[in-house]
Amino acid sequence: MTEEYLTLAEIKELLKKEQSVRILTLEQNYALEHATKFAKLEAAESRKLVNDLMKNEQVSETLACKIVDLMPVHRDEVEAIFLKERMTLEEDTISQILEKVKKYL
Repeated sequence: MTEEYLTLAEIKELLKKEQSVRILTLEQNYALEHATKFAKLEAAESRKLVNDLMKNEQVSETLACKIVDLMPVHRDEVEAIFLKERMTLEEDTISQILEKVKKYL
């Protein structure tokens, strides 16, 4: 069994498919409501952006999914995402991330 990180848009798509097959649990309904409210892209676009962000060696799949979910537009927002990782990003890397995100807004 492997782990795969998903964006909110991908979660929304999976839960909607599952909802058409059966009745969702209370927790799944909450997750679907949250994903519907906060997902800013469609599932295919979000995965494309995740893959694009992961081309940078400092951006893992986990961080790429978080970036896609939050869609930061300011330098400080990108830095906040990376704070937990305890790594300092170069200004150039932050600019690249913001440019890639900007293409999808």
